[in-house]
Amino acid sequence: MKLLKLVPDDTNIKFLKWRVPFFVVSLLLIAASWALVLTKGINYGVDFAGGQEVRVTFEQRAEAPIAELREKIGSLGYGDPVIQRFGAENQVSIRVRLPEEAESVPGAATEIGNKVIAKIQSEYPNVRRDGNDTVSGKVAGEFRNDAVLALIAAMIAVAIYIWIRFEWQFGVGGLFALFHDVSLTLGMFALFQMEFSLQIIAAILAIIGYSLNDTIVVYDRIRENLKKYRKMPVPELLDLSVNETLARTVMTSLTLLVALVPLLLFGPASLFGLTAAITLGIFVGTYSSIYMAAPLLVWLGVTSDSFVPDETVADRQERVARGEG
Repeated sequence: MKLLKLVPDDTNIKFLKWRVPFFVVSLLLIAASWALVLTKGINYGVDFAGGQEVRVTFEQRAEAPIAELREKIGSLGYGDPVIQRFGAENQVSIRVRLPEEAESVPGAATEIGNKVIAKIQSEYPNVRRDGNDTVSGKVAGEFRNDAVLALIAAMIAVAIYIWIRFEWQFGVGGLFALFHDVSLTLGMFALFQMEFSLQIIAAILAIIGYSLNDTIVVYDRIRENLKKYRKMPVPELLDLSVNETLARTVMTSLTLLVALVPLLLFGPASLFGLTAAITLGIFVGTYSSIYMAAPLLVWLGVTSDSFVPDETVADRQERVARGEG
């Protein structure tokens, strides 16, 4: 078991000594990320940019060959198709991106859908056509706006939860850490023009969950130490709390990366964006819980008296017994 202990229990790393330069770097990265989003834009997938949806049933198969379909339909030149099962296992919905000029040419979108169906039927006889519909850019845009609002609502709800569980300073610190993580993830997708789909929304929600969990572990230890060490300077107490949770943080991150890196390197292309987003989220979520969420408490006015209940006689006796005056 000792072989698995990558971080000693008694580390004493002065994380907050470098809080100002790290904070400046993070602010620059956030600004750069949003500059990329605003200038280069996001490469929205079919889910958010609109496209043509066809639905087919494989009448003589118990299960639709989704992996084969993705390869064969991808060869038509309409980008990576989005293929999902609906209803029975042998029924699939296939969405492909439309060329920019398709929406202005009457019948062009339907013709693209017909080509997709013809391709499937040429490869798989006895496939039944169930539908061939166009998802307009306007509808997809509304869907995109709903997804963004859902993300913002999730972040605000998380901040309120931390506020209620701790103090308002902790809620602000947690919200800023989440904003940092989501901004850098969006910046990566804008920089490399990776396709942004519903899968990536799920990945961002996973990043929010991971970062929140990491931040709350650190905040819980800070709360405990605020009660135990009433006279310890806050920066020193924050360093102590981060060091006490460091082994758990590192082991959790490495365990997740052990599963993610092989999937990132050798997994299917359709999962690359999802895996890349979560892998980046592991790094930035761990970093932000240490260098964003904790140091912000100093600047937000958390003191050794914050968050401490009225001292009882028994508490005073215990504190005196520890030699803390």
